[in-house]
Amino acid sequence: MPRSVNAVASRARRKKVMKQAKGFFGRRKNVWTVAKNAVEKAMLYAYRDRRNKKRTFRSLWITRINAGARQHGMSYSQFMGKVKAENIELNRKVLADLAMNHPDAFKAIVDQVK
Repeated sequence: MPRSVNAVASRARRKKVMKQAKGFFGRRKNVWTVAKNAVEKAMLYAYRDRRNKKRTFRSLWITRINAGARQHGMSYSQFMGKVKAENIELNRKVLADLAMNHPDAFKAIVDQVK
């Protein structure tokens, strides 16, 4: 009996990976074995960096809040401690946006916690 292989599924699987490798440099975009490894590695980086992005943004927000607080004579830790003590329910993302784009509103918060 002849050997049966599912060429349709195999080709579709390879085609899917090659489509994901589109835009890669050199043989990574058009050689199956190289492209397969490159796409696997890219997926790992994407998975890892979706988590790292959250860390990066949090540190950016902290930097912006610190800069805004120091303009009004407070450090970041003093400001956040007083915000928590006053039960102001604004997270770092919102505080950073206020510090950067709405300095008057941020000043009102600083004055409230002083």
